[in-house]
Amino acid sequence: MGEARRYGFESFDCAPALRLEAQEQVARMQAEQMNARLDRLEGLIERLERRLWLTVFAVVGAILGQAGQSIMERLV
Repeated sequence: MGEARRYGFESFDCAPALRLEAQEQVARMQAEQMNARLDRLEGLIERLERRLWLTVFAVVGAILGQAGQSIMERLV
């Protein structure tokens, strides 16, 4: 950091500045954790969506299989 020296005195951090810096760091950490949770939730939703489509295709396949079987029985 660029520390400005004025009139021969050393710069120092005051309590309000340290408190503000700590609050900013906590807010940054909370945002990172929230983003990580959202990423995990998106992954879970994608897997759930895949399972749902697999179930839909299985049900449609079973219905078409039964329809084909009944058509074959009527033809024979």
